[in-house]
Amino acid sequence: MQFINGFNLSAFSLITVLTFSVNAAEKEKEWGIGATVRHASIPFATQGDTVSSFVPMMFFKNEHFYIKGLEAGAYLHSQSNHHFNAITRMRFFDIPFEYQNQVQGDTFDFGGQYKFNFDNSQYLVSELMTDLEGNPYLNFGYLYNYNKNDWDVNLSTTLRYKSASFNSHYYALNDLTNERIGAGADLTVKAEGRYHLVSNLYLLGSASITALDNNVKHAFAVDDSYSHELFLGFAFFNNKHKVPKLIDNKAYWRVAHGFATPSNIGDILRGDSVKDPYNNQLTSLFYGHPLTDDLFGLPLDIYLTPGVAWHWQSEVQSNIQEYVVAIKAYYTLPLPWKIRFGVAEGLSYVSNVTYIERSEMERKGYRPSELMNYLDFSLDINLGDVFNSPKLQNTWLGYSIHHRSSIFESAQQFGRIKGGSNYNTFYLQFTF
Repeated sequence: MQFINGFNLSAFSLITVLTFSVNAAEKEKEWGIGATVRHASIPFATQGDTVSSFVPMMFFKNEHFYIKGLEAGAYLHSQSNHHFNAITRMRFFDIPFEYQNQVQGDTFDFGGQYKFNFDNSQYLVSELMTDLEGNPYLNFGYLYNYNKNDWDVNLSTTLRYKSASFNSHYYALNDLTNERIGAGADLTVKAEGRYHLVSNLYLLGSASITALDNNVKHAFAVDDSYSHELFLGFAFFNNKHKVPKLIDNKAYWRVAHGFATPSNIGDILRGDSVKDPYNNQLTSLFYGHPLTDDLFGLPLDIYLTPGVAWHWQSEVQSNIQEYVVAIKAYYTLPLPWKIRFGVAEGLSYVSNVTYIERSEMERKGYRPSELMNYLDFSLDINLGDVFNSPKLQNTWLGYSIHHRSSIFESAQQFGRIKGGSNYNTFYLQFTF
């Protein structure tokens, strides 16, 4: 799995920006979390013509930064109708299911974006992008937004001019075929949007078709002139028919330390957690940025929670860094002592695959992936209630499961893996 060498800088930047954007009186943020199924055609001369994948998605937007499904960016400068952004976007490399674990060709591209808006519904967009190996391309697009009643739809046309190195790597597959082809421009027509069902529940969907350029169409490995892509799923967003309100939940810092276990989540929840014989450990720091304090009218505190973890050196691994972005929900039990259940879902990237994860992948015959799905399950108690101390009302003591996995081979962007890693962690959480 290719990924960002600078992801660590991005994680720290996100935490810094969010920390300084917290105000005394916070309003609900634009946020969302969803689950989609992606279905795409395979343009290569293979027995399989299509491939499907499960794709979780996160959404967030404030005045500095945004996450929009497969894309994230930072707002660099805006003046009148002119907008300049730094962006990253996931790009899928579609090949048959059985080869995806070994190839792991899905990647994040990076670049700069210029956007000109004619009005609130029409935009011209140009982007200079590159993959991690320095294969560049240019995007020129027109986007129209329709937002009325329960519909929010984007219609777009994008001309992508790809360098010869990009075409040769991703379409001629020159690493395998030794064929090099020239540059070219493909054209994509796309419709994407969401439909408000009820309260915080929405349907998500998109459909696109791409006409490939002549150099690609005549490459030895390619046997199609077009490629298509479909997404369909659901998500939880702000209720678009309600005005954003002031919220009660406040930002927090969470410091945790934990211990690896070869046990799966089911075993851990049943109390059958087995100790890792090499005693691998991690220490993590998470920031919680408040998004809202209810979902479907229920008292749920929702946070965007970026974090970093340090996996300590042991006799079977060196020091490893982990970077996480997730959305977390807390439910507080109505008891004399405040006790909360929490669950988070997001993305996790490690600088090197940990021993506890690598050993399981080797045992199962998988190639491990640095990028995985992230889950966090937690239970904590308010220390101010326990010790009847007003000074400790903003302090929580808790236990959490720090989990990385690939969603049972259903996600090609995570390497088509079944399995992952778990850590039993204990933490202090400080609200401010």
